[in-house]
Amino acid sequence: MTLTLQRFRWWHLDQVLPIEQELFQPEPWSARLFWSELGQLDTRHYVVAVDGSALVGYAGLCDYPDEAFVQTMAVAPAAQGQGVGALLLTELLEEADRRRQRVVSLEVRADNEPAQRLYARHGFAQSGVRRGYYPGGVDALVLTRRS
Repeated sequence: MTLTLQRFRWWHLDQVLPIEQELFQPEPWSARLFWSELGQLDTRHYVVAVDGSALVGYAGLCDYPDEAFVQTMAVAPAAQGQGVGALLLTELLEEADRRRQRVVSLEVRADNEPAQRLYARHGFAQSGVRRGYYPGGVDALVLTRRS
């Protein structure tokens, strides 16, 4: 796999939306929501991971006044376990550093152990729980990284 990161642009939506649909049913983000996020250049940083001509992942960061927040991160099922998530997360953390954010937070499903391990390797620790946050009543773990 030869991965490159690119700024997430509107033309990537045709490849992003099927991944979004597959991973985040029954509540995937809509094209309209992605358009809204991509239009907020002053407070958002979205990237895609590409292998050749195939988009294999995407992620986005929001820059709030007192912290940065990982809005979304997804890796196509066929590309999972190959370092795509680590590459995307590293880029988001580097962007948070560029924006002088010392705190980065995110939410992850309590039943998504591979993602939790990835976040732990990058210095995230649990800072809270949102009970029943995800469809089906699955809790969200709030993870925070301080630098």
